[in-house]
Amino acid sequence: MKLSDFDFDLPEGLIATRPVRPRSAARLLVAEGDGIRDRHVRDLVDVLGPGDRLILNDTRVIPARLTGARRRQTAQGEAVARIEVTLLEPRPGGTWAALVKPLRKLREDETIDFAAGLQARVARIAEGQAELSFNLTGAGFDAAIAEAGDMPLPPYIAALRAPDAADREDYQTVFAARQGAVAAPTASLHFDAALLAALAAKGVAMTHVTLHVGAGTFLPVKVEDVTSHRMHAEWGEITAAAAGEINATRAAGGRIIPVGTTALRLIESAATAEGRVAAWRGTTDIFIYPGHRFRVADGLMTNFHLPKSTLLMLVSALMGKERIGRIYRHAIRERYRFFSYGDASLLLPEGDNR
Repeated sequence: MKLSDFDFDLPEGLIATRPVRPRSAARLLVAEGDGIRDRHVRDLVDVLGPGDRLILNDTRVIPARLTGARRRQTAQGEAVARIEVTLLEPRPGGTWAALVKPLRKLREDETIDFAAGLQARVARIAEGQAELSFNLTGAGFDAAIAEAGDMPLPPYIAALRAPDAADREDYQTVFAARQGAVAAPTASLHFDAALLAALAAKGVAMTHVTLHVGAGTFLPVKVEDVTSHRMHAEWGEITAAAAGEINATRAAGGRIIPVGTTALRLIESAATAEGRVAAWRGTTDIFIYPGHRFRVADGLMTNFHLPKSTLLMLVSALMGKERIGRIYRHAIRERYRFFSYGDASLLLPEGDNR
């Protein structure tokens, strides 16, 4: 299986840099079996039915992009350098892994000053990253990050515009609860309170799980044989109550439909060979590509993904590579908006995919 098998040409004009408003007004490509329908996210109320269960990732994105200053005494006086930091993930011992620009100007044990009284000591530099130890923890750290940080927009948006105040709301789901992600579960950005209420009234059930999305979700695949690619690890949790809801829906014959690849990867990580889900807590680096046999998910709601990405490989595993090719050609022809702030698809494979 070659990396080039998952390439396609995408016109730059289809890369969304802002979401539509209201959230549920985004377009929705419904691919069920061999058919394709052009709908809107608000039409999920008509597409889904009583007994179906959506799996929602309730992770909360932190404003992980920071701008600070490194001060160093020289023979000519104090030298100040601007430092840009993007937090990646917490590490054992209380440090944070981070991307730093320019990394070459940093030395271990130096201090970076940010706004809101936040400081970071450079604990370690290795493999193109830094480990930072902050002077604040807990609620104090959260408050300082909220004041000093910007939302960590994906690289393909950040290359076109800078983050601003609107992203504080736009790049956060309406049900975000557990802080820890540095990227949003973007399929869930399409849900608003009105849509959630309408789905509940229809009898569509919802279960919350947590997977803290890391910046590794944007890392390119660099190997030509995709089966040798190693996924980044992300922390997640499925409570006993959530596992019970999923198992009860499956036993009753309802469909389990994760919203977003993060929710899908989490429940597939926690599933037994028989398709039951138990309470689960830990890190997962599951890599889903064609040939994977799905144990729990009966479908997937997701945005449109980057060429040559692990997420494109995941949806190809669910629907079949040729089928995904037809779906994406249709989306491009009909000018669907792509990537994190773009439109959505509802992928319902034909027959039993488990």
